[in-house]
Parts: sequence; structure tokens; C-alpha cells
Amino acid sequence: MLYTIAVVMLVLWLLGLITSTTMGGFIHVLLVIAIVIVLLRVIRG
Repeated sequence: MLYTIAVVMLVLWLLGLITSTTMGGFIHVLLVIAIVIVLLRVIRG
């Protein structure tokens, strides 16, 4: 489930970079949160 969310956030982030929308900042924040969650999941096992 978390990996799916992380992939979705990565795709949205890439789309934000391509289209340069004003939502880019919000997407960057969501991407950072998704990466932190995945890292915590990996560290805890």
C-alpha cells in the first residue's frame, strides 16, 4: 500500500516538473512525505 502511494507521488511529482504547474510545491511536499514513510517502513522491517 505504501509503495503504491510512493509510486503515485513520484508520478505526480514528475508530471509537476514537466508541466510546471503551481501545484509543484505541494507535490514536492507530498513526495518528501512519501519517501520518509517508505524509509521508515524499510528501517523498521
